[in-house]
Amino acid sequence: MASSITSSSWLNRSPPVATVGSADATSCDSLKRHFFLFFTSSRSITNSIVSYSYGPTHSIRCSYRRRWLNPLRPRPLDQEPSPEIVRHWIYADSLPLVSQEKFKIASYNILGDKNAFKHKDLYPNVPLQYIKWSHRRRLICQELIGLSPDIICMQEVDRYFDLFNVMEKAGYAGSYKRRTGDNVDGCAMFWKTDSFRLLEEVSIKFKEFGLRDNVAQISVFEMCKAKSKRLVVCNNHVLYNPSRGEVKLGQICLLSSKAQIISKKWGNVPVVLAGDFNCTPQSAIYKFLSSSELEIKLYNRKDLSGQRACHPSQVFGAKNETCNPCTVIDRFLQTGWTDEEIKIATGNTDSHLTMLPLKLNSSYACVKGSTKMRDSTGEPLATSYHSKFFGTVDYLWYSNGLVPTGVLDTLPVDILRRTGGLPCKKLGSDHLALVSEFAILQGTADNHHGNNTASSNHLSNTTI
Repeated sequence: MASSITSSSWLNRSPPVATVGSADATSCDSLKRHFFLFFTSSRSITNSIVSYSYGPTHSIRCSYRRRWLNPLRPRPLDQEPSPEIVRHWIYADSLPLVSQEKFKIASYNILGDKNAFKHKDLYPNVPLQYIKWSHRRRLICQELIGLSPDIICMQEVDRYFDLFNVMEKAGYAGSYKRRTGDNVDGCAMFWKTDSFRLLEEVSIKFKEFGLRDNVAQISVFEMCKAKSKRLVVCNNHVLYNPSRGEVKLGQICLLSSKAQIISKKWGNVPVVLAGDFNCTPQSAIYKFLSSSELEIKLYNRKDLSGQRACHPSQVFGAKNETCNPCTVIDRFLQTGWTDEEIKIATGNTDSHLTMLPLKLNSSYACVKGSTKMRDSTGEPLATSYHSKFFGTVDYLWYSNGLVPTGVLDTLPVDILRRTGGLPCKKLGSDHLALVSEFAILQGTADNHHGNNTASSNHLSNTTI
C-alpha cells in the first residue's frame, strides 16, 4: 500500500558564533574589551522563530528570545549542535468506505517530574537543564498544541495542573487519575471541547484486583458536529517490571474487558486503547494484543514483554558491553507458571489460554512507513530511548469501526542516537509522542469478537 508524506519539523536557528584564531595577546585583550562593552551597554538580543507544521494546511509559529553567546567562553558539551528533529505525517492512500468525520488521537508518556530525578541513572548524558520540568513542560505543550490532536492520552503525569493551565487556554478540557500507593504520577486525558463532548468517564485502580498500583482511564466521547458518532478511548500505563508478565497480561485483559462492556452500553461504539504498554513488538504480549489470544505456557513468564532485549548495547550491536545479568541468570532457572500466576494472567486457574475480549489492530502497523523507522511488524523501531532502553513500548490500538488514515512517523535510529538519550534540547520526554488520524467506517458493524467463554470467565473472575 502506497503512502503519501507531509513534513513536520522543529526548526532551530543557531546563533552566530565568532571564532578566534592565532591573534596576539594585545588583539585578544582588545577583542575581550569589545565584547564586554557590547554586552554591558547594548544587551543585544536576537529573536528566533520555531515553525512546526503538522499537516498539509496547518502550522503554528511561536517566537522566543535568546541572548547572544560570548564566543570567547568555552562551549560546554550541552551546547553542542543538536540533531534536527523532523517528523513526517504519513497518510494511507487506499481506504475503505469511511465517513467524513475524522479525528486525531495522541498518546504520550511525558516522563514524570519526580521520576526524572528519582532515576537519574537513566539519563547520564542529559544536561540538567533538559531534565528540569520547566524546560520539558514548555516543549511538551508546544509540541502537542502544534500537533493539535482532538484527544490526548498522557502517561506518567505528576504535574497535571501545570499542564491543564496551558492546555485549557488552547481549548482543551481534561481529567486525571493518580496511581495508588506511594507513586505520585498517573494518567491524564485532554480533549478539544469544540470537537468532542464527554459522555461518561470511568477509571480503573488495578490494585483493587490484585494487579499492582497502576491505573487506567476510560472515557466515552461524542463528536460535537456529528452526535451519532461516539467513541470509547482508553488511556493506560501498564506495569513496567519486565519480570511480571502475568501482571501485564492481567491489566490489559481487565482494561479491554471493561472497555468492551462500556462500548456495548453505548451501542457497540469503536474503541481506542492508547498508552505505554511496556512490551515490545517482538514480544508475546504484543502477539496477544494483535491476535487476541495467547497460550501462556509456551512462554517464559519473565520474558513476556521483550523489554530485556532492548538495552542500547544490545540494540546497537555492541555485544561486549554490559548486558542485564538477570537475562543471563533466567536462562538457567526454571520458568514454570504457578496457579496464582496463571489466574492473574488469564482470570482462570483451569485455563492456560488467555483471550482478549476486543479484536484490535495497531494504527502504526497498519499505515506503512519508512524502513528507517519501522521494524518487521510495521511498528516504530523506537518510541523510547535512555541509557538502559532503546525500543518501542507505546501504541495506539483500535477496534472494529475505525480505520487509521494517517500517522505521525517517529525518528530514524541515527537521529535518536545523536541525541545521546532523551529528553534532549528539543524533545521534552524520554518517549516520543504517537499521533494517529482515524476515520469512522460507514455502517459500523457490532463487535461480537468478545462473546466467548474465555473472556466471560475473565470478566467473572475480575468482578468488574
